[in-house]
Amino acid sequence: MAGQARGRGGTPARKGRPAPNPKAAVPASVDPIPAGPFRLGAIPGATPGKWIDLWHERMPRTPLELVPLEVAGQRGAVSSGAVDAALVRLPVEREGLSVIALYDEVPVVVCAADSHLTAADELTIADLAGEVVIRPVDDVLGVDVPDAVAPRFTAPETTEDAVATVATGVGVVIVPMSLARLHHRKDVEYRPLADGPVSGVALAWPTDRTTPLVEAFIGIVRGRTANSSRR
Repeated sequence: MAGQARGRGGTPARKGRPAPNPKAAVPASVDPIPAGPFRLGAIPGATPGKWIDLWHERMPRTPLELVPLEVAGQRGAVSSGAVDAALVRLPVEREGLSVIALYDEVPVVVCAADSHLTAADELTIADLAGEVVIRPVDDVLGVDVPDAVAPRFTAPETTEDAVATVATGVGVVIVPMSLARLHHRKDVEYRPLADGPVSGVALAWPTDRTTPLVEAFIGIVRGRTANSSRR
């Protein structure tokens, strides 16, 4: 057709569509994830396994280092930067921290395997009247048993030591269920304490250090899919 505009190579030019620019810049990726590692602190009894598995599945090139923490040192480890974030046992001093409550643990009474307390499926504080209740130095529940018998020996340093003492038939110890499982032995049993205090576990990190890696882990614990936004 006479007068029709021609593009390069003799083909008709398309009206209304600018020619592509081969030199146009490719947009950079938004908010790239750093190489890591991501250091996750965890107090005894915490169970981050499923979240760590998801991390490795979604971010195989970013290592995650699990750092064991004691409850007494959990606040210092988080605030000092020894870890990027941590699974901590509540309560924790929250000034300067961001905290996401994750789950509550029921308290249990650990006793010798042949104790009369094992006859019940569940115990109450009243059931412990007259029992020697051991409170280790690292006790996290602080349960007061009004009619308990005070131990005639120095408090064990750790919950593990307290459970070993219980195994000899001397007294009972009250702990969150995860610690009873962690320190389980064939010569002890445990029963839920129906009216005892629950123990909360939370994710904590310094508010002013909410890094992309921390954001990524928050997304995992909150159940976000791999394709959802971290914001």
